[in-house]
Amino acid sequence: MRREIEAKFRLESPDALRCELRRRDADCLRDDLEISYILDTPERTLLSDDRGLRVRVARDHAGNAPPRVTVTYKGPRADAGVATPANLKIREEIETAADDGDRLLAIFGRLGFVPHIIFEKRRATWRLGDCTVTVDEMPQLGWFAEIEAPTAEAVVALSAALGLSSETGVRETYVEMAARHGRVTADGARELRFTE
Repeated sequence: MRREIEAKFRLESPDALRCELRRRDADCLRDDLEISYILDTPERTLLSDDRGLRVRVARDHAGNAPPRVTVTYKGPRADAGVATPANLKIREEIETAADDGDRLLAIFGRLGFVPHIIFEKRRATWRLGDCTVTVDEMPQLGWFAEIEAPTAEAVVALSAALGLSSETGVRETYVEMAARHGRVTADGARELRFTE
């Protein structure tokens, strides 16, 4: 199983980061609208243990490709073992592709895992060497960047190279943001979506 090593930053100007990525010859892999369904038991067993089960459906903005569906398990945040920025997160991640998001949600529902948090995000995914940089827009909350790399040192180095400072670092996950800012739906879930 792989470890996810990433850091998140609040962006004042997403255009400045995009320009810097282009200047460094980063490849823009995709530009999507993502809908994430965070599943849990009625007792919220996973969330209370800092674990997560997510079904994500990503649709290409241009509409040229069928939706991509993934299911992801995330383990509790781990200690890096070395001094790292507060916004750096390390956790186990197991992810695989699926064919049909609705059927996948139905299967998990039959097993007692239902959506507790639902949120949308506009995401452009860039590749720079062996690192991934995303430029994300969250409804009502603005713009963020995430840097994911094979090591904590690589995350820190690329953050500095791209001009992303620890002062703009964000420790809160998108799941936590959606739980705090989302509206309550009729079935008691928290939902954060774009209004347009």
